[in-house]
This record gives sequence, structure tokens and C-alpha cells, in this order.
Amino acid sequence: MRDRFNEQLDQLHTELIRMGALCEDAISAAAEALAHQDAALAEKAREAEREIDRKERDVESLCLKLLLQQQPVAGDLREISAALRMISDLERIGDQAADIAELMPYAAAGGFGGVHIGDMARAACHMVTDSVDSFVRRDLELARSVCAADDVMDALFSQVKRELIGLIAADAEQGERCLDLLMVAKYLERIGDHATNVAEWVEFSLTGRHPHDE
Repeated sequence: MRDRFNEQLDQLHTELIRMGALCEDAISAAAEALAHQDAALAEKAREAEREIDRKERDVESLCLKLLLQQQPVAGDLREISAALRMISDLERIGDQAADIAELMPYAAAGGFGGVHIGDMARAACHMVTDSVDSFVRRDLELARSVCAADDVMDALFSQVKRELIGLIAADAEQGERCLDLLMVAKYLERIGDHATNVAEWVEFSLTGRHPHDE
């Protein structure tokens, strides 16, 4: 019975890694689509989002099987419960990457123009990857590093806001484009928040304590 449980748990880890990789693909494709006005990359981001939705259903079904058929206890139960919470955040990450892709025709006709949105996208990808890896590897320090990285993401968001204000001050005709870029930055900041949520559930699965409970 335990062997079967371990096999299903390994499958859960594999599916979460795939879901995290799809999130990273969606974020990268959406950011590149904006930077280069590439409709094919925008569609790649949307397709990744649709695949993330399918993965969410697959992982949810697997978690329910583990709960109902294997009747896990203690740490195993926390791990499965955390996974159910995590996939909700990963699904939202996919949604927000697709939302960024939808802005492709409007937001970055001239590239990012010195605005640090590309840095935000790269930071978001790292946070998503590390949050999922921390779950699979049961790495508490890696999970906590994701939470710390959210402060870096917030600082980048503040920097982007200042840069966009400067662009509008220099050329008021860029106002609409800058507002669209601000929306992109906000989506990326929210992706960082969701990756942090994932990492916090990893901490719960490992310690039995959620950081917000302290």
C-alpha cells in the first residue's frame, strides 16, 4: 500500500514540476511577445495558460485520489493539502501571463524603452521555479528564499512605476502606452505574490506552520 502511495506522490511531484515549467514558459513568452511585438509568442503564452488549466484539473484529481484511497496522515496529509492550495496559485499565474499577452498589441510598440519590466519577468520566472522546486525537494530554505525574493520584486515594481512616471513627464503622448506597461508590471508583481503563496504552503507542508500564523 505504501509503495503505491509513494508512486502516486512521485507522480504528483512530476505534475507540479510540469505545471511550474508551463508557468515559466507562459511568463517568458508573454514578456518576449511584448518586447518584440510577436503574435506567435503571445499565442504560445495563451496556449501555455490553457495547458496549465488542464494540469490543475489533473493534479487536483490526483490529490483527491491520494486523500480518498490512501488515507494519508500527518506530514503526508499536509503535503497533499499544500499541493491543492499551490495549484490554485499556479493557475492564477497562468491567467496573469495570458493577460500580459493580451496587452501585446498596445503596451510595448517600441520595446520596454529602458523600463525594467524584463527584469521583473525574469525574477517572476525564478520565483515560480524555486517555489515548485522547494516543494519537490522538501527544501525549507529555498522556500523561504522565494519569500525573501518577493521584496526584490516589490522594489522592481516601485522602480518601474518611477520610470513610467518619468516617461510620461518627458512625453505626455506616451501616457496611454505607459499605463498599459504599468498594468503589465502589476501583473508581474502579482505573479511574484502567487509564487510567494506557493512557497508559504511549502513551509506549511514541512513544518505544520504557515508563516501568516506566526
